[in-house]
Amino acid sequence: MKTSVYSTHYDKLRLWLKTNREEQSLSLREVSEKWGKHHSILGKIEQARRKIELVEFIELCQILEVEPHEGLSLLISSMNEEWRGYKR
Repeated sequence: MKTSVYSTHYDKLRLWLKTNREEQSLSLREVSEKWGKHHSILGKIEQARRKIELVEFIELCQILEVEPHEGLSLLISSMNEEWRGYKR
């Protein structure tokens, strides 16, 4: 079984964050500067080369001015779809 960093659920969450960043025309460097972390950290998160901690997720949502529960709802929905598939 894949680790969570490579799961389809995690991919959806990463894509959601990246899409929100790109919709605001923010570069990795701009977001990372506001975040106070090196841009390579955000790049690795977006490329599925590093897991994102819950606190980091919330911080990024605050920077991007998006609601964290929207991303979590996306993640939960994805997991529920998979779970329903297992129950059949």
